[in-house]
Amino acid sequence: MRVMNMKKAISNTQLLLATVLTAALLLAPAAFAAVPGITGPTFNLTAQAEYLTQPDGSSVYSWGYGCNGAPAGYKPSAIAGAFCNAMQVPGPTLIVQQGDTVVVNLVNNLPTAAGNTSILFPGFNVTSSTGAGTARGLLTQEAATGGTVTYTFTATTPGTRAYYSGTQGDLQVEMGMYGAIIVLPSATPAECASGVHNSNLLAQGLHGEDDFRLASAAYNHPGACYDREYIFQFSEMDARIHREAQQQSTRACTGCMSVATEPYVPAYFMINGRSMPDDMDPNYAREYPHQPYNGNPHMHPGELVLLRIVGQGRWQHPFHEHGNHVRVLARDGNLILSTTSPSDPNLAGPLLFTTTTTPGQAIDGIYYWTGKGLNWDPYGHNSASGSTLPCNPDTNGYNTGGTAYQAINYFEWCQDHNKPLQSTPTGDVAGGGPATLPDPNIFANGAWFGGSPYLGPDATVRAVGSTGTTPPSGTVANSPADEAGFAFMWHSHNEREITTNNIFPGGMMMMMLVDSREFAINESN
Repeated sequence: MRVMNMKKAISNTQLLLATVLTAALLLAPAAFAAVPGITGPTFNLTAQAEYLTQPDGSSVYSWGYGCNGAPAGYKPSAIAGAFCNAMQVPGPTLIVQQGDTVVVNLVNNLPTAAGNTSILFPGFNVTSSTGAGTARGLLTQEAATGGTVTYTFTATTPGTRAYYSGTQGDLQVEMGMYGAIIVLPSATPAECASGVHNSNLLAQGLHGEDDFRLASAAYNHPGACYDREYIFQFSEMDARIHREAQQQSTRACTGCMSVATEPYVPAYFMINGRSMPDDMDPNYAREYPHQPYNGNPHMHPGELVLLRIVGQGRWQHPFHEHGNHVRVLARDGNLILSTTSPSDPNLAGPLLFTTTTTPGQAIDGIYYWTGKGLNWDPYGHNSASGSTLPCNPDTNGYNTGGTAYQAINYFEWCQDHNKPLQSTPTGDVAGGGPATLPDPNIFANGAWFGGSPYLGPDATVRAVGSTGTTPPSGTVANSPADEAGFAFMWHSHNEREITTNNIFPGGMMMMMLVDSREFAINESN
């Protein structure tokens, strides 16, 4: 495990899982995540072999799509150090505008023994080139060894979709030949630039944060406005299949590779091509030349976070986002609307406890966290300690009106304002608090443990005054006067999938980091 890499990615945060109050300090100055990709509408791609790294030290022979030369551009443009090598897993995220005529030129640079390859773009009406260097496949036109095939389609509707190989999918998709395409809406609702969304932008600007969104809405619908976004592609690898492909890759015969893809026993489970803790390192980290995208979400209370979730590989992955349900907007670019009132359709997507990532399916959904319902003031206000920061509820009960975006407790749930976690220093139920805190000397004393259930700078001091404390405070790396936040573990609900080669922790796991407004989320690497 790369402990220092994990520390770089996780910021001064505490662990708050489900309804159990568990506080743990995780270290690093910033978080890095967004929806990185390349822009079109023309994309020149290759398919070829390289090696993927895993936290157990293994280097796995794989195939993938990559850039044939420099792409037209990168998004978000503010992310530093962007690159698109000739092979990466997942393949480059293709970002286009609704209405674009998209052209994808694919060169087959896979080993001769692998034979033909191709790309499928489900959800689009695709035409493909014929002639020298191409061959007709079962599902689409394919590029022969050393040849080029061109796919052309119109990006008719917005949303997130998968793309993947249409040739011998049981082998080529397993080897890493998949990616995502994002179509941005041609128009976005005026609501995205007003009300709370405008206040969220003002709050971000006040604290020096850039806007890393690809757009202000996922679809041209008021319910699809969002304030921050991330993409997660879930996949798995059976190293035995990859070894067999590598052993046969030097054969001189064309298309003669014969790799048994059953029985299927994957040992690596990945988010955007990386396993935990590597997925929490920055985008475009040089130590992962063929795995440029990470999985490290970060937010402030009250922000609507768009999750672009894609199931790749063969297995369904029941991914659970702690802290709240995910409200589904659309599947495979199809906005889910109520038909009861066609003249004024409303969003009708379900709330999901786990986002079940069916292979090949993409989900656009909204996640948010506000602190509502905790039954204590997470910002550490306590009238007895002299903390007098106001909380003026809007029509929904949150502190958002006027210039509230300038305050540390912007978007606080005012019903719990001035309600300290504990009425006695230990805060246990018998003393009037909502939770019994563990003995720090037994449970988790150490550099990663904080103990404070409060957000923001000096929150512990604000909550209890100059003489009080909320044990276990003041550990090596977590002074009670420092900035602190919450971390919700996001992970697969298949226990095997949170391991790397059967070693825990690993696999499909990351943290959603929640910090108060004054903490600037830096996604520029």
